[in-house]
Amino acid sequence: MRLKMVLRMESKRFINLINGAGTIVSLSFLLVLGNSTFCMADYRQHSEAQKFVDEMVVRNGFTRTELQAWLAKAEKKQAILDAISRPAEQSKTWKEYRPLFMVPLRIENGVTFWRDNRAQLARAEKEFGVPAEVIVAIIGVETNYGRNTGNYNVIDALATLAFDYPPRAPFFRVELENYFLLMREQKHNPIEFKGSYAGAMGYGQFMPSSYRKWAVDFNGDGFTDIWKSPEDAIGSVANYFKQHGWQTGEPVTVGAHVTGEPQPDQFNNIVVPEVTIDRWRQRGINPIAWLPPTTKAIAIQFEGENGLEYWFGLQNFYTITRYNRSPMYAMVVHQLSQSIKLAMEKE
Repeated sequence: MRLKMVLRMESKRFINLINGAGTIVSLSFLLVLGNSTFCMADYRQHSEAQKFVDEMVVRNGFTRTELQAWLAKAEKKQAILDAISRPAEQSKTWKEYRPLFMVPLRIENGVTFWRDNRAQLARAEKEFGVPAEVIVAIIGVETNYGRNTGNYNVIDALATLAFDYPPRAPFFRVELENYFLLMREQKHNPIEFKGSYAGAMGYGQFMPSSYRKWAVDFNGDGFTDIWKSPEDAIGSVANYFKQHGWQTGEPVTVGAHVTGEPQPDQFNNIVVPEVTIDRWRQRGINPIAWLPPTTKAIAIQFEGENGLEYWFGLQNFYTITRYNRSPMYAMVVHQLSQSIKLAMEKE
């Protein structure tokens, strides 16, 4: 009804323009106008959003008025739906993905970030057991050390995915709930923040639920802030890794080679490592460096620049995938961390 009224009013306005100036307004222009008006509609009238409001009022004590006011500002964004349907980790091969991050400038920026935050990184490594280079690499891959934390309104991203992306709507509905809870806890306006197309925020691109569970006040100012505080971001990333099983002093990956014809379905299964190196050898996949036969690992296969590459991902590799489930993501974080560490050692 609202759309029809808008179109009727705009039609009359353009008819007057035609009569006054002799111009011709095409029907296609009016159709575009109608479509754009529809896309701009807020989420108050969305049936799934209405259910969400009901649940939030009962479960979390929000008022219906405040929730509807926020959802009135949230807009469905087709660009968000397009982006989540083709993430680089799924649309690119390793030889295409790796060069996006393994470039001199990102390594140099990593060295600068490490140098600027040397004391905080050293403290995080001591307290959480996560190497400084890994913390730096995560922040480097996620946001280029805080230079690109996202241009989407977080409320647009989470509402679009919670109510108009059925494959993962339950997940994003939980994240939208956590976002509103986080904003209430920190006394922020949920309309004001920007992030990724998936609603991730700050230096380390934490989802709202991760922010509430694992972000820490690392600079001791009484406020957990991963948007503007690199110190809090450093501590938060380190805490996240510790809580997800990082093993201090243990390797991340070991190269492998194959004999015979291993089954393709053995590779790139991101699960808790359970298969031992000894059993992998029996399947024709062998480490190129010595590992205890009882070491548990995931077998990785990539389409590299010079053909197929084979790796074993150990527990720490699996821990990196808790940040992003892609094995390519975990590998590029690891390789970037090693390049940054090497560059730091040369200083």
